[in-house]
Amino acid sequence: MTLPSTLVEPALPTAAGPVSAAILDVLANQRPALSVRPLDVPIYEADPYGLDLQLALCVCYELHYRGFRSVNPQWEWNPALLHLRGRLEEAFLDAVRRDVGDITPDDTAAGEMDAISREPVDGNGPSYYLRDTGTWEQMQEYFVHRSVYHLKEGDPHAFAIPRLTGPAKAAFVAVEYDEYGGGRADQVHQHLYANLMDAAGLDGTYLNYLDDVPAEALASVNLMSLFGLHRELRGATIGHFASTEITSSPGSRRLVDALRRMDAPEACVTFYAEHVVADAVHEQVVRTDVVGNLVAREPHLEADVVFGIRARDVVEDRLADHLMACWKAGRSSLRRPLS
Repeated sequence: MTLPSTLVEPALPTAAGPVSAAILDVLANQRPALSVRPLDVPIYEADPYGLDLQLALCVCYELHYRGFRSVNPQWEWNPALLHLRGRLEEAFLDAVRRDVGDITPDDTAAGEMDAISREPVDGNGPSYYLRDTGTWEQMQEYFVHRSVYHLKEGDPHAFAIPRLTGPAKAAFVAVEYDEYGGGRADQVHQHLYANLMDAAGLDGTYLNYLDDVPAEALASVNLMSLFGLHRELRGATIGHFASTEITSSPGSRRLVDALRRMDAPEACVTFYAEHVVADAVHEQVVRTDVVGNLVAREPHLEADVVFGIRARDVVEDRLADHLMACWKAGRSSLRRPLS
């Protein structure tokens, strides 16, 4: 058995503006050991949710995952690049905090998890649309958007493991163990998604569609990396993780129904069917043993957990709005339509 789709270092993407162009030029043409001065990049002019900044941030974060083909791995800890990444993160996080709004002492993690677990029977987001009236071509686009995350599924949240202790750590690792196939390489969720992409007639190579997805898809994954790579944001990481697990099962059920209606290849159905079952179990573990234990041991993190849940809503809603606006207008939701 081989797993080629998830093991290849991706090529550097194409720049989307002056910020991403500056970073890509540095990575491609300079030596990390000699680049120690702060990089002069006009971040203040960039939209924090825009493609230029989000692509630049994605490239910086990818150095902590699998890197890029022909890029020196020493760039991962280059102080000049880390300083620039910090400025990108500050701009992005400020925008997300603004959109999340105030969190009061009455806002609890338990209440927030209860709220996101109640979904309407007939909603208006992408999974509802795909279930009821979406086309196979739109489903393929959805697969491409989600490939930026699902081909690294579990990895962004895994940064939280050394930042947890006790029962919360044990329970968190138990859930992540399922994400990594319970010790079976052919059941690793990243590999299952690569199979889905291949079955759908798409390219399942890791980050193959980085030049095709919009800023909204990149922001969804960048938020996970931002939270995971900062110990001070570990509460937000756990909130994001809880929201992901709690909302996954019902959304996956709708996608299974959509794929059955479309008579999609079985490998596509398998991926989401796995999440219907697994994440329903994960929800209970996350609620009590991860979030509940973390808040009990470190009550000062409760507001951060709430923030992580709401922050995920902010970026996911932006992606959902983009998808629905494009599809209802009869146009592709990708930067480069699928041929």
